[in-house]
Parts: sequence; structure tokens; C-alpha cells
Amino acid sequence: MTTALNLVNVSLEYPDGGSTLKALDAVNLSVRRGEFLSLVGPSGSGKSSLLAVAATLVTPTAGLVVIDGQDVSALKDAQRTALRRDKVGIIFQQPNLLPSLTAVEQLLVREHLRGHALKQARRTAEELLDVVGLSGAAHKRPHQLSGGQRQRVNIARALMGNPLVLLVDEPTAALDHERSESIVRLLRQVTDEFTTATVMVTHDTEFLPLTDAVATMRDGRISRAAVPSAQPN
Repeated sequence: MTTALNLVNVSLEYPDGGSTLKALDAVNLSVRRGEFLSLVGPSGSGKSSLLAVAATLVTPTAGLVVIDGQDVSALKDAQRTALRRDKVGIIFQQPNLLPSLTAVEQLLVREHLRGHALKQARRTAEELLDVVGLSGAAHKRPHQLSGGQRQRVNIARALMGNPLVLLVDEPTAALDHERSESIVRLLRQVTDEFTTATVMVTHDTEFLPLTDAVATMRDGRISRAAVPSAQPN
């Protein structure tokens, strides 16, 4: 599989009083299509900063962010927005669903912003809800869904437009063990089915064997990478 996401010597610095805080320190990371990478590390180690830079939401102080062979730093703001919209799916820790919209309508909002025909988009949205196990809940609103179901809508919404890169921030933080496992297994499934390059920030080390590789962050650097040995039953 080809490399979909490539970070090359990426650093990110923030002003911190009279000094500078280095959130990312010469980070190098490549993720291929169809690869599911877990990103772990203590709070404040730089995991969220890495996701923000990879999502093109934050511009790094130095280094290159390359998505599908395109150097993001060479793009104008409008081009960067278009690339993020078309090639990057983002799954936030909290689903942040619009309370007045049904599950299928949550997915259609993104296609409306793209200017796509809603008839075809609705068909795609319904198919994606089926993929994530919510075919019977397409017309339910957020208050009618469980926490795990809302997270599944969140995942389906991120898959609208068939992104190359899928960035996931602590998807199991508010879920119990059973729902957490089902969500990580679902991310494994969609990574394989849609051949996304998936990066998941997680604190649930129990589910790391469901992923292809693990990168550990500390003090803004990726200190090691390892491949889990076996998948849990």
C-alpha cells in the first residue's frame, strides 16, 4: 500500500510566557493506506498536537506534512481546506452531533458543504450507517442513541467522501469496556474496508493488538514503534 500520510521532521512551538513550549520535536511518521496505527503516551506528550498538525488544522513551525503526495505547506489556505475536506476524516473524542438532526442528516451536512447532490449523498450516508451497524437508527436523533451509537455516527460522518487519512482522538474515552472494544473493532474494519491510513490516539492499551502498529510519544517525540503480537479474542 502507498503512503497516505507522511510527517517529516515536524516541530511545533507555542509561546509560553517568556519562553517557548515545544509541543512536537522533529517528529517523523509515515502511515500507509490500510494501516491502523495507535498513538499512545502520557498527557501533554504531544499526541493531540500531532493529530492537529496531521489534520492540517495547525501549521507546524518546521517540517513537512505530506498527504497523498501533496506538501501541505505549499498549498494556499483554500487549497488546504479543500484537501482536508476531501482527503482527511476526523473523529473527535466527543461526537458533537447536532441535536435537531437525525443520524443520516448528520452525514448529509458535510456533503451539503461540499456542494454535492443530496440524493446520491443520502444513498451513500445510508450505506455508511449500515457499515457501522446503524441501519435501523438512520432516522433517530442523538438523544435517542446510546453513547456507542453516537460514536458510530461520528465514524460514519468522518467516512463521507471516502477519505484517505482517518484521524481519531480518544474514541473510547466516554464508553464502557464492551462499547469501547466494539468501536475499536469497527475502526479496524473500516480501515481494512476503506483502506484508510488510520491514526488513533488512545489510552486503552488493552485494544492495541487490534491495530497494526503502536507509536509512543513522550515530550513531543515519537520514542518507539512496535507491532502488537496478537489480537484479543
